[in-house]
Amino acid sequence: MPTIWPRPLQAVHRLAHLCCGKWVDMAWRMTQLLLLALVAAAWGAPSGTPQARTDLLNVCMNAKHHKTKPGPEDKLHDQCSPWKKNACCSVNTSQEAHKDISYLYRFNWDHCGKMEPACKRHFIQDTCLYECSPNLGPWIQEVNQSWRKERVLNVPLCKEDCQIWWEDCRTSYTCKTNWHKGWNWTSGYNQCPVRAACHRFDFYFPTPAALCNEIWSHSFKVSNYGRGSGRCIQMWFDPAQGNPNEGVAKFYAETTNSGAMPQGIGPLLLNLTQILQRWFLG
Repeated sequence: MPTIWPRPLQAVHRLAHLCCGKWVDMAWRMTQLLLLALVAAAWGAPSGTPQARTDLLNVCMNAKHHKTKPGPEDKLHDQCSPWKKNACCSVNTSQEAHKDISYLYRFNWDHCGKMEPACKRHFIQDTCLYECSPNLGPWIQEVNQSWRKERVLNVPLCKEDCQIWWEDCRTSYTCKTNWHKGWNWTSGYNQCPVRAACHRFDFYFPTPAALCNEIWSHSFKVSNYGRGSGRCIQMWFDPAQGNPNEGVAKFYAETTNSGAMPQGIGPLLLNLTQILQRWFLG
């Protein structure tokens, strides 16, 4: 059955055909095929409420000390205890997370003199979140590093958690903005590199966002959302009220899934491209 076009388009088609012959026919065939592709995409697109990608939920990173699968750990230590119902860390890891220069990473928090206890508790909590949380799946990325195969990138940290972290640490001292790399490890633990001067945190991190975004190579990205919004990861939470990060991970897993190309559309578009190439190349 021939294609029936609106009258204005028919007129343009006839006029163009008189001018350019077979090239116009090709262009019109291309148009029809592209329209078919768009219709197919619309039919293939998910309808209703998007479904979360289950491979992003309740997972552990492939990293140095993480368990392969999350599960209960009834005796998690102190600040790591909020994750005891479902954790990616072991009891031993949770204990080491609270020590200075622990076996986890041999990291020295006191590299520029004694870190204030109010500041250190945020780094302990940060370590507990990283090691124990099974709700970071939407931000896990593969990496080619000797000590881990995966990391997190741009985890949306609730703005209050970042603000308080910065306020409690601004009067402590450090010598670097990126704590992932560039240290002197000759002593077996991190020391400031040569010619790196110790200054207050607010010298190297003038804003809360500078601290939270930069200190671990953009593992975090400060969110515009606040605690309880369901749109940002909480470093601190009351386990008696449940783990709010479960819902946050599900939301972002749904967002990731809704942005995917409908199943089958990729091969269809590839086939159309090949057909068009054959037409033009003769």
